[in-house]
Amino acid sequence: MPKQKRRTFTAEFKKQMAQLYENGKSRAAIVEEYDLTASALVSITE
Repeated sequence: MPKQKRRTFTAEFKKQMAQLYENGKSRAAIVEEYDLTASALVSITE
């Protein structure tokens, strides 16, 4: 089974995700809404 291509995120997208999290949106809600993996979100918000 071939691996999926690794996604890349723009600096603006990362900033937007971090702001959502800092403003109180849960990680689970962000992951679901933006079709991210939990590990991708962690790397963006930390």
